[in-house]
Amino acid sequence: MSVCNICPRHCNIERRETQNGSGQLGVCGMGRLPVVARAGIHHWEEPCISGTRGSGTVFFSGCNLKCCFCQNYKISTQGFGKEITVTRLREIYYELIEKGVHNINLVSPTHYIEAVSQSLCEPLPVPVVYNSSGYESANALKQLDEKVQIYLPDFKYSDNDCAVRYSKADRYYETAADAIYEMYRQVGSYRINDEGLLQSGVVIRHMILPNNIENTLGVIDWVADHFKNGEVLFSLMCQYVPCGKAADYPEINRVLTPEEYKRVEDYLFYSGIEDGFLQEQEAASCEFIPNFDLSGV
Repeated sequence: MSVCNICPRHCNIERRETQNGSGQLGVCGMGRLPVVARAGIHHWEEPCISGTRGSGTVFFSGCNLKCCFCQNYKISTQGFGKEITVTRLREIYYELIEKGVHNINLVSPTHYIEAVSQSLCEPLPVPVVYNSSGYESANALKQLDEKVQIYLPDFKYSDNDCAVRYSKADRYYETAADAIYEMYRQVGSYRINDEGLLQSGVVIRHMILPNNIENTLGVIDWVADHFKNGEVLFSLMCQYVPCGKAADYPEINRVLTPEEYKRVEDYLFYSGIEDGFLQEQEAASCEFIPNFDLSGV
């Protein structure tokens, strides 16, 4: 065992190697070996990632954030999944690649960054997507330099009070900003091939929360102020539906109103950001949430 401080929580504990082994569990609730809830072809990412054949997606269990509204609550908080070795994780990559996926997409890998780095010791024949909450240690991300081609971070909050209330995360804004700078340092400006598929770069995601529009406008401002067109892609998501424990927070226990969506849409169009994606309100549906059933694990 060794002391774990790989994410911004800085738990500073002797973290278990396995889920049921000796030692402690930190905020993520997981040991060091990966726990996976599903591995399969996913068609609901941004078009430049899903393409026509889908993204080879590995859904990891546990999370270093504690979002009350998480759509993957069953695995992020309740911890459903199967523990696997690093060798098995790499085998899963190749099983997905044999199915023709455009990339390998690692969802919520932050607390397994050491195992992920080991699993990528040899390059894969397709791009690797690191799909995370954005609540990352910039120093820990250095382990992935030249191993990850595409970073897909959330930028959930420009308002740290919201981050504490809904995700129990101190200094989210500054932490995510530093992490995204490191991601961009590693992979540079985005690159899309002739088929419209992303080969490398950073896609910054933000999901609009009801009754928190100023938080979203602050995220848009940050992206517009810190990156030029042609450097990163920005994906504005309106797929929010109340999940997890959202009912305990009445102000977010509903979907977006058309008025909220319109205000954000107008603000984005006037922000100067030209490169990216905007979801339609019809995306706010539970039908896009995967079935976590250990498929492919």
